[in-house]
Amino acid sequence: MTEKLRPPIAVIDAPSFAAVSGAAPDQVADLERFRRMLAERNQTMNLVGASTLPDFWNRHAWDSAQLMKLEPEACTWADLGAGAGLPGVVLAILGKESEGFHVHLVESVAKRCRFLAEVVAALDLPATVHNARAESLNLEVDGVTARACAPLSRLLGYARPYLQRGATGLFLKGQDVASELEEATKSWEFEAEIVPSLSDERGRIVRLRRLRRARRA
Repeated sequence: MTEKLRPPIAVIDAPSFAAVSGAAPDQVADLERFRRMLAERNQTMNLVGASTLPDFWNRHAWDSAQLMKLEPEACTWADLGAGAGLPGVVLAILGKESEGFHVHLVESVAKRCRFLAEVVAALDLPATVHNARAESLNLEVDGVTARACAPLSRLLGYARPYLQRGATGLFLKGQDVASELEEATKSWEFEAEIVPSLSDERGRIVRLRRLRRARRA
């Protein structure tokens, strides 16, 4: 496992986000609509921490969008435990005009799926909402991702069907990622690279391939 070091880029508002991400004005407009929908629904649902909403453009939009830079050739994605639509909705907004681009938003909680379906319909996104457990679906995608879904050792069980069909895993994690990776190696064998987040100096992204059960497990 290796770690590529690079400094985070500060993003504080929509113009800053557009500058670092390369997002077009219509994409920024869609993200702003998503931000408003998220803030409104968050008053009655526990989608994201209320204290994070004022920092939407960095904490949520840029944190999600950086995955496009890590895997620019990926056209199909699965977001496991999609919840509030992070990172999946952001990816769908940024890939909306790209031919063949599609995001599968996988969420087991029905009320969160209803919120995601409303966002997908309102913004006319290239995305499908699946009210299902991640490991029960038979989807072939280029990239599989998750944020705040589960510890890595358990998350890899959810992601296994996608990774074994050739997907690259890009999992957004915090600064304790080393201990999560160590625990995961007790049950799994994989190739992993740790990439520092561009949105938070404490954040890490695990880029992972070639997953299989550990022989000793």
